[in-house]
Amino acid sequence: MRIAILSRKRGLYTTGRFIESARSMGHEPVVLDPLRCFLVLARRSPQIYYGAADRPLPPMDLVIPRIGASVTDHGLAVVNQFDMMGVPMVNNSQPIARSRDKLRCFQLLTRKNIDIPRTVMAREPHQIGPALEAVGGPPVILKLLRGTQGIGVILAETEQAVQSVLDTLWSLGQTILIQEFVAESEGKDIRALVVGNRVVTAMRRQARFGEFRSNIHRGAGGVVVDLDEEYRRVAVQASQVMGLQVAGVDLLESHQGPKVMEINSSVGFEGLEKATGLDIARLILEYAVRYARRYGKAEWRKN
Repeated sequence: MRIAILSRKRGLYTTGRFIESARSMGHEPVVLDPLRCFLVLARRSPQIYYGAADRPLPPMDLVIPRIGASVTDHGLAVVNQFDMMGVPMVNNSQPIARSRDKLRCFQLLTRKNIDIPRTVMAREPHQIGPALEAVGGPPVILKLLRGTQGIGVILAETEQAVQSVLDTLWSLGQTILIQEFVAESEGKDIRALVVGNRVVTAMRRQARFGEFRSNIHRGAGGVVVDLDEEYRRVAVQASQVMGLQVAGVDLLESHQGPKVMEINSSVGFEGLEKATGLDIARLILEYAVRYARRYGKAEWRKN
């Protein structure tokens, strides 16, 4: 198969592992920077050109989107174009968009009775008091609607701190979520990797000293954890609610059980591979190739 990997840089760990694993499986990986793709639309003839090429890309058998937060809109347009061209992909554009918008993500999860930290979206100073009361704080977590690797996540320990941060961010036109601080899970969470309809592995991440965010990119450590059935069920269900085939689901361990903190559609797995020793790139590609072959047969039957 010719497998398109949509990624800004070949040198990124996850992109490199996909290249390595695809080649070892006998496939042809093609790395495409979404920003270098330009889209041509014509009646029944959507096409993608790349870079300075004067002809469309050759046919692709499968697309693996690795759409970074900084290029979400353009990246999703490229994913949509491949979809219009009938190319199977893991994941598709609408599920990626849902998971990137934290508010929309939480709205969909709560509608399906999946527990999350209590969350409020407010926009005016006089709403801060009721918002804090609604989430049981302070302290509270403040989050930008779109963020990654812990960027745009702030721990505010007093009402004055909340007021100061919100005043600043609101003046910059940002929309902020005010979220319950789950004290028993401070500085730690669980990253569950969902592939298809199962959790293939999971690790507990622990923030470094003096840091409340448990992102590996911020120096957190990770150890393998064997999730019980409730945590597995919630992780898979959360992924399915988003419509994602492959997802990293971040869970908080609260006294009430698992709470979904975030769902990652372009999940990085450097920490997971190092913690578990698994060839996660190959696990994802094996699933994606099986899906692409089933998809192709379904398309053939329709035609």
